[in-house]
Amino acid sequence: MNEWPIMTLGDLIHVKHGFAFKGEFFASAGEKLVLKPGNFPVGGGICLRPGKDAYYTGPYPPDFELSPGDLLVVMTDLTQAAPILGSPAFVPDEPVMLHNQRLGLVQIKEGVEIDRGFLYYAMLSDASRSQIRATATGATVRHTAPERIYRVRLGIPPLRLQQVVGDILRSIDDLIENNRRRVAVLEEMARAIYREWFVKFCYPGHEDVPLLDSTLGPIPEGWEISTLAASAEVTMGQSPKSEFYNVDGIGKPFHQGVTDFGPHFPSTRKWCSIDGRSAEVGDILISVRAPVGRINIADVDITIGRGLSAIRAKDGRQALLLGHLREAFSEEDSMGNDGAIFKSLGKAEMASVPVVVPPGDVADAANTVLAENLNMIRTLTHATQRLSSLRD
Repeated sequence: MNEWPIMTLGDLIHVKHGFAFKGEFFASAGEKLVLKPGNFPVGGGICLRPGKDAYYTGPYPPDFELSPGDLLVVMTDLTQAAPILGSPAFVPDEPVMLHNQRLGLVQIKEGVEIDRGFLYYAMLSDASRSQIRATATGATVRHTAPERIYRVRLGIPPLRLQQVVGDILRSIDDLIENNRRRVAVLEEMARAIYREWFVKFCYPGHEDVPLLDSTLGPIPEGWEISTLAASAEVTMGQSPKSEFYNVDGIGKPFHQGVTDFGPHFPSTRKWCSIDGRSAEVGDILISVRAPVGRINIADVDITIGRGLSAIRAKDGRQALLLGHLREAFSEEDSMGNDGAIFKSLGKAEMASVPVVVPPGDVADAANTVLAENLNMIRTLTHATQRLSSLRD
């Protein structure tokens, strides 16, 4: 690899800016999806976000409609750590996707011999993205530009070797994508089961149970409205002094907020060498500072800073509690059915989050189903992480 000729991305590609689509034409459903950095997960690729994606209903220049197989690169990352800045992705076959201004369209220069698969993985590599992060601008929201991307230097092997490398890594990515699709199905199943039982109240045996008024609206007879404080142990994070932070794996993983949150479980870049407020394996992590209400699950013991809270069910029904909290915080920065807006949450506000409490047999049945679902998501997520490490 050290003998491969060093080239810049500017020798190989041109990056085209996206279009500034007008917010007045955004819709929650439609046929043409406006791609945003949020559609680019850590590790490459594009993912759809049901309920969060923006579709476009207005006019736009036709050359900003993407074709399947187009190669894009993220040029704006909304987090300081910038884990997706410079990440590439191929446009999938469907739905129709539009080229937004925070993304760049990668076009191979005429006469350049480069395998598109190899180019994708070269741009996805930390060797490429670390150079892009190093030249990014912005203190909180991080930006790059075509001119900075062009300065990235990489070793480029002969075309035949590029093709072999691209094929091997693509086969690993196919396995990763298969896992992601399975996780998406499991997520939708969990969401549907919870809402069927605890929002629509169509649980097994509901036909013979009348609905009675409550503070949250009609609920089945024998059910109660309680609070998070009565149902769970709530630990509010507290940040140790920065002198105790490290990136060498000394102490427990440390999480200040949502910077390293994943779709379900956080990844770790920072550790804390002294004991502090902590979350145990399986605890639900909720962000209590903007963005409020984002949820992950601790899959190792961690130290939590002031931007997070750790929640543990008193009755052991952790998967059911997770369902309750995902419903309560279904919209970021709002809480509960009344849509109250919170830019930060203290312990008192967390403690007062309403929780619907069913009879024990219903709670046990729901928790069993939701826990099996979550365990499968955990297994597939860890398998994906191992495959991603192998690929990288």
